[in-house]
Amino acid sequence: MKRETQNILLILLGGALLKITVNGDYLRYVKPAQQPWIIAGGAVMVALGAVAIVRDLLSARAAAAVPGEIHEHNARSAWLLMVPVLAVFLVAPPALGADSVTRTEARAPQSAAASNAAAFPPLPAGDVVPLEVNEFVSRAGWDSSGSLNGRTVRLSGFVVHNEGNTMLARMVIGCCAADAFPITVRMVGEGVSGFGNDTWLEVTGTVVPGTAVRENSYMPDLTLTSVRQVPAPKDPYEY
Repeated sequence: MKRETQNILLILLGGALLKITVNGDYLRYVKPAQQPWIIAGGAVMVALGAVAIVRDLLSARAAAAVPGEIHEHNARSAWLLMVPVLAVFLVAPPALGADSVTRTEARAPQSAAASNAAAFPPLPAGDVVPLEVNEFVSRAGWDSSGSLNGRTVRLSGFVVHNEGNTMLARMVIGCCAADAFPITVRMVGEGVSGFGNDTWLEVTGTVVPGTAVRENSYMPDLTLTSVRQVPAPKDPYEY
């Protein structure tokens, strides 16, 4: 690969990293805490590429002043190498969704929070308690105090249809999308079967006690009281 191509690729890659941090697309790859490192990496790549290009231009100008040192290169073919870079780094892929959930075979236990029964802190006061799906599943499966029983909760996630069940799901990541794993809740009630896979919903309901067990990979049932379609969030993952 020619030096000119290397330098341009560095600037393109660095610029792409800076772009996805500005428009928020980096959240499809990593957790928010990684943003400063992406910005730093992109800035360094752009700076290195710019410095190398300036240095090469100065060298070429000096060489042009010396007879017999002028070389012409046909760099048109090198531009073809930019196409996959632009396609991969400038076109953001969709977030992991229903297909990732159904293709994940080993999902027990669902939550990394605990594997043994424990007493969780009481839920806050209020008629409807907003919770992350990960916390809801953790409490349903391992809260020995039964803090969810009789409480109405609000969850948001995307729809997954699998083996006759209609589930509300979220992908949980520890560092980046490569280590993502699904958390699912089986929705019980009318009005959800008509929504297609990957449709984002905000639902309220109450847990069916005792439904999150090892045999169903600790997937609790949620008896629905309301269902509302919502836009996909900018940050689709839980942590």
